[in-house]
Amino acid sequence: MASFERMRDVVSGPVADELMRQRRSAGWQLVSLEWRRELPDQEAPRAGVFAEEIPYGLRISADCQRLEIDPNENQALLSMMEMLVQDFPFSTIASDLNEKGFRKRSSDRWSPVAIFEMIPRLIEVGPRLFSTEEWEKRREKFARMA
Repeated sequence: MASFERMRDVVSGPVADELMRQRRSAGWQLVSLEWRRELPDQEAPRAGVFAEEIPYGLRISADCQRLEIDPNENQALLSMMEMLVQDFPFSTIASDLNEKGFRKRSSDRWSPVAIFEMIPRLIEVGPRLFSTEEWEKRREKFARMA
């Protein structure tokens, strides 16, 4: 499976054509544009404009420049994935996470519905999880059990 690298250029004026050429020639593809504007004093921020949550398993780095893996949430994701691979029901997965002391970001206990709602995130993070040494150890454990 292909791996991707992401980079962010902070610009303070119009985007120079030369920068775009340099990035393209180095193999980079433009995947998004982020816009900002200064709000007039009488205008309040619109509801929901900055409502996007940080994906579960990640956190803002200490330098506030990027996202990094949150070790505790990553362990919860690994446990969820392991139990899903073994075909455990959502209720068992939720119970196991709660017994191990894992909590949702809201500090609530895991429920079968919360596990179900994590499936899109598990699909997204799966390729990264499956390529780790930790997953390789777990996979060997599965093979011994079978």
